[in-house]
Amino acid sequence: SSYSPVDGALIAKVKTTTKEDFNKVLDAATSAFSTWRKMPAPQRGEIVRQFGNKLRDLKEPLGKLVSYEMGKSYQEGLGEVQEMIDICDFAVGLSRQLHGLTMHSERPGHRMYEQYHPLGVVGIISAFNFPVAVWAWNTALAWVCGDVCVWKPSEKTPLCGVACQNIAAEVFSANGLPEGISCLINGNYEVGELMTNDSRIPLVSATGSIRMGKIVAQTVAARLGKSLLELGGNNAIIVTPDADIKMTVIGAVFGAVGTAGQRCTSTRRVIIHDSIYDKVKHAIVDAYKQLRIGNPLDENNHVGPLIDSDAVANYNKALEEVVEEGGTVIVEGGVLEGEGYESGCYVKPAIAEAKPGYKIVQHETFAPVLYLLSYSGDIENAIEIQNGVVQGLSSAIMTTNLREAEAFLSVTGSDCGIANVNIGTSGAEIGGAFGGEKETGGGRESGSDAWKVYMRRQTNTINYTNQLPLAQGIKFDL
Repeated sequence: SSYSPVDGALIAKVKTTTKEDFNKVLDAATSAFSTWRKMPAPQRGEIVRQFGNKLRDLKEPLGKLVSYEMGKSYQEGLGEVQEMIDICDFAVGLSRQLHGLTMHSERPGHRMYEQYHPLGVVGIISAFNFPVAVWAWNTALAWVCGDVCVWKPSEKTPLCGVACQNIAAEVFSANGLPEGISCLINGNYEVGELMTNDSRIPLVSATGSIRMGKIVAQTVAARLGKSLLELGGNNAIIVTPDADIKMTVIGAVFGAVGTAGQRCTSTRRVIIHDSIYDKVKHAIVDAYKQLRIGNPLDENNHVGPLIDSDAVANYNKALEEVVEEGGTVIVEGGVLEGEGYESGCYVKPAIAEAKPGYKIVQHETFAPVLYLLSYSGDIENAIEIQNGVVQGLSSAIMTTNLREAEAFLSVTGSDCGIANVNIGTSGAEIGGAFGGEKETGGGRESGSDAWKVYMRRQTNTINYTNQLPLAQGIKFDL
């Protein structure tokens, strides 16, 4: 069942995939792969172009569905669909650039090169917070690479999955292609386990918690499959004495409260130099006073609800724990009640002053709770605090000092997969590879050369002589 966190209403019920259903889906996907992989990549790109155009036509209704089922603001819902369109555009261009290198052979009369072939069935497990975009990041690339996809959306946002599947099916049908190129399964973790345990799926791309990612990685690795993991983040903005305060406030506040703090790249920590700590703190607190919380379909509101009551419980627990450890809540949180808040999922974005070593600060809370930390001395001290967590997704520094910026980006700087200068931690662009390090998982999605994980790499050596010299000069005469 899908319940909207906006008003608590039951939107619809979705059939859970059984093991028998799953096997039928895998049969359809495997059969479709035999057709799809033979189509030239630029022609596959044309199909993705058509899919992107369908998304353009349906941007507003799909954006509203994302907003209503997930709870993010309507503007963010539209932005998520735009991400889908952008990755389709990227993938269309990529469809003519799926090439490897040509290398010089050490043997005379020989040529060496590498090529990339379709991998097969790609399993995608997505999270509720980006119910359509992360699927598209994977799917658009996998499709142009010649793969077929089986998608298990979050059980909290199944209707977004149904909508996307229907759009894709319409495009494939119009082109006389098998629907099995894009498949959908629904259910909880047990349905996901059918995917992770199935050797017919050589790659599983999973987005979710660190705990979930460890289970997926171990399960897939046990059958020597590949996994692409995009897990939790505990993202920080370092604010140096030379920072532009206005830019800092905008970046920190949107990073902390956008999507009600439910982005993997949400800002959890702001690490401020003690010489400007009070100034930055007061500026951020003043900005929080301007936030409007309410129905995300109302474009006048900044912050919508959390996804469900479990998320609200985790939010409350975090605020209790930071106080127990010695922190001070300086912008009070709380669950909103009354007209417009009947779902019980609307909470006030909160700010707490804390210390880096607190257990709750080390932990990612998927809610709008921001921790203010201070540092003294040089930039290396701030970087040490930032890197002192198990997660390694996104990071940022606010500074106009070139040396500080370069130190932050250097080999001894941020240990995250994303490191930004003078922008916040959230809001990654399609063109760059997206992902993190450490317990964030290490995989990459979206742009750059992230496409390579969706293909199998092959090195080819061609001998165009009538001699057979061996590598490394080995002699073997018969």
